[in-house]
Amino acid sequence: HVQLVESGGGSAQTGGSLRLSCVVSGDHRMVAWFRQAPGTTREGVAGLGDDGSTSYAEFAKGRFTISQDGAKTTLTLQMNSLQPDDTAMYFCAAARTTYCFIDLPSTFTSWGQGTQVTVS
Repeated sequence: HVQLVESGGGSAQTGGSLRLSCVVSGDHRMVAWFRQAPGTTREGVAGLGDDGSTSYAEFAKGRFTISQDGAKTTLTLQMNSLQPDDTAMYFCAAARTTYCFIDLPSTFTSWGQGTQVTVS
């Protein structure tokens, strides 16, 4: 069973930056960040496989960077050039298989509790 705990959310001004962290414990092969704004469905932001491959949603490309430390215990999402539309609850997620996709949140089996990001 994979456990995840996010931190680093908060408030930022338009054009600012935030760095989210997620402590990951347990075996996993894929990790990812998702977000959900009120009244919307959860959407993928970025994913990272154990082979180092990454995937990004279109809105995240060029602004957000997903990374993980060598011990695979801390997942990070660096968010730059933040916009009000980035306001959402951000969740980290993990899976024990590489057959999962940020377009399909249901393919990830373990989730953190979320951290709020507000951009104004």
